[in-house]
Amino acid sequence: MKTIVAENPASLGFSQERLERISVWMDRYVNAGKLPCALTLICRHGEVVFARSVGQRHLDSGGSIEMDSIFRIFSMSKPLTSVAVMMLYEEGNFQLDDPISRFIPCLADPRVMVSNVDGQLQTRPASGPITIKQLLTHTAGFTYGWNEEFSLGEIYQQAAVDFWPNSGVLADVVERVSELPLLFEPGSRFGYGISTDILGRFIEVISGQSLAAFMQQRVFEPLGMTDTGFSITPDKLDRLTTLYEATGDSSTLVPVDTPGSTLFAAENVTTFSGGGGLLSTPADYLRFAEMLRCRGEFNGVRLLGSRTVDFMTQNHLPGDLAQMGDIDFDGWSIAGEGVGFGLGFSVVLDSVRARTLCSVGEFSWGGIASTVFWVDPMEDITAMFLTQLTPSSTYTLRRELRVLVYQALVD
Repeated sequence: MKTIVAENPASLGFSQERLERISVWMDRYVNAGKLPCALTLICRHGEVVFARSVGQRHLDSGGSIEMDSIFRIFSMSKPLTSVAVMMLYEEGNFQLDDPISRFIPCLADPRVMVSNVDGQLQTRPASGPITIKQLLTHTAGFTYGWNEEFSLGEIYQQAAVDFWPNSGVLADVVERVSELPLLFEPGSRFGYGISTDILGRFIEVISGQSLAAFMQQRVFEPLGMTDTGFSITPDKLDRLTTLYEATGDSSTLVPVDTPGSTLFAAENVTTFSGGGGLLSTPADYLRFAEMLRCRGEFNGVRLLGSRTVDFMTQNHLPGDLAQMGDIDFDGWSIAGEGVGFGLGFSVVLDSVRARTLCSVGEFSWGGIASTVFWVDPMEDITAMFLTQLTPSSTYTLRRELRVLVYQALVD
């Protein structure tokens, strides 16, 4: 993929000379062996300002990174699933403060963790039900298998409820989830976890379709996202980009994509993880991001009403992430202070408190393979960065890229 820079970046408010700093930054990471590949895409007013890729799909066998290269987007699946939920909301199927147990009865009567002493769990009844809005905002009390608090993450792992590709159909996995205690009282904290996966099952109940079928029919096909899904067909495997893991010295990358790996999500997937199971391409995900920038419509196809997108991208927490218990939720991307959370996205409330060069109102999300996208309504910018390096905390790539994008903006 050749570097693409707008014919006249100044007409879109960018300095061409300053945009080239992004190229230097990408080359530095890839040439040092810190990243297997990198793709950066920046658009303003719907026009491509900068697009460049470096590195290889596979470090051993090669293959350039193109706009149709297939990436595991992991948690960048969450905004897509959240949009699907809100499409059903617009049709009058539920209210945001409805208890999820109205649709998934096994989630009634949740219990909250009190202590874990030598494997003896002490729990208490939650003071109220889990609501759909709490699931959208990650305030329901669920977590992930890496959480060490009360050793609840270990309990998640033992119960196989992290929604890996072959954990079972969603109904069965959610049934197992219902047998576990919550980490905290619903609504009391922000706690990143499997909430969006549970919403995937909620979509199935409302629609009467599998999550994969609903997303294909109602989201991917209308937007022209021809290479996005929970699995890929054999004829597309040659476009799949290898996932790597950083080792202790961080400059030696180890491939994760081996048959039998819990992250080997290419074929024969049975668990449709709305929270982290999608594969997509730069071209496809740009269509989705541009739909959000255009407040629900892309190329004449409308998925959401404009006011619904506005509603989703406001802060739905009583304070910022720090005030909700995450002082530095995503320190390698953007700080907890000055950042809120909407219905599926982080939302910048105060760029100074967030300690990052960005705009108030920017909404975004990333994935564990160091990917990220954001939409900046104030500057009318859509930006995306894709690579395949886990964990995403290895480098401060997302914060660095924000600086590089906004330092190049000179209008």
